[in-house]
Amino acid sequence: MKGLAQAANLSTSYFHRLFKSVTGLTPKDYAEAHQASRVRDRLARGHSVTEAMYDAGFNSSGRFYEKSLNMLGMTPTQYRAGGANEDIRFAVGQSSLGAILVASSDKGVAAILIGDDPDELVRDLQDRFPNARLVGGDREYESMVVRVVGFVETPQIGLNLPLDVRGTAFQRRVWQALQDIPTGQTRSYSKIARSIDAPKAVRAVARACAANIAVAIPCHRVVRHDGALSGYAWGVERKRELVARESNQA
Repeated sequence: MKGLAQAANLSTSYFHRLFKSVTGLTPKDYAEAHQASRVRDRLARGHSVTEAMYDAGFNSSGRFYEKSLNMLGMTPTQYRAGGANEDIRFAVGQSSLGAILVASSDKGVAAILIGDDPDELVRDLQDRFPNARLVGGDREYESMVVRVVGFVETPQIGLNLPLDVRGTAFQRRVWQALQDIPTGQTRSYSKIARSIDAPKAVRAVARACAANIAVAIPCHRVVRHDGALSGYAWGVERKRELVARESNQA
């Protein structure tokens, strides 16, 4: 970082603050996110784990494997194979907002999908985990779907699920900020950006909101600066209804 600050003719402390305000990350976090992105890209392109490790700048396998689970959500070999040998349990329920699919890895809930067609949701899940083993949930697992449906219908009961969050360091900071929004309240994208000390990263915040686990990480509570609703992966009308329900029941 010192070298970058000198190249920009700025003090190290000022460069650090400026960098974070623009990117949403410290230089160290940005470098780690870029490193993780290179690993994912190399593995997805079929490079060997060793090639991906060294191409991304890791100098030792110990350091690489220490970080790989948080970077990828699975072992590097599994990621390279598109989730091969990973079991993803899932079940589909019905709510007043449509069909809801909940899918989990061994670590926790990895996806919640909402739509009109249950079969389409299953195909979406297959696209997200192309080589994983999709396993229909048993009666015990179906209770997970019941909890999600119950939250959609009655938000004040809350929703506390173990999550398998797979994202960059910046995305995880945004998602934590979303989880801190109380039920019945909303925040603007710009306010979320300021809350994570990244006031200029509004667009990056919006992209992170679009890439999380539906309702468990409540991106539906984020609105435009004028209070108007904006895009929602599962449809603006569903977002409107979720916000209205939470506001009425808060």
